[in-house]
Amino acid sequence: MSDNIWGYQSTAGYIAGTDLTGWHVEATDGGIGKIDKHSDEVNSSYLVVDTGVWIFGKHVLLPAGTVTTVDLVEHRIYVDLTREQIKESPEFDKDKHLGDAGYHEQVGGYYQSRRRV
Repeated sequence: MSDNIWGYQSTAGYIAGTDLTGWHVEATDGGIGKIDKHSDEVNSSYLVVDTGVWIFGKHVLLPAGTVTTVDLVEHRIYVDLTREQIKESPEFDKDKHLGDAGYHEQVGGYYQSRRRV
């Protein structure tokens, strides 16, 4: 496993350039929403997930390193986090998620400490 929380795991099955917008995201204990936006930029890859009504329309930023499986047939992304861990994650800040190293450090630190793989 890579220590880079902002990079896809080599075993996840992600193919660079794949448009993940609209794909379903599954936590270890159920669905959490759909991908609203994503990036596969080296060392800065992420998913922005719209959780819909599940947590009152909250958007969450998930570093690509949390992705364990990319199902290219079913258009589903699986992450190694529980719904509760995602619900308790730092609030998504659309103005800071691009280019704010401190924000990335905060979000990355939160998820890095919760990885199980």
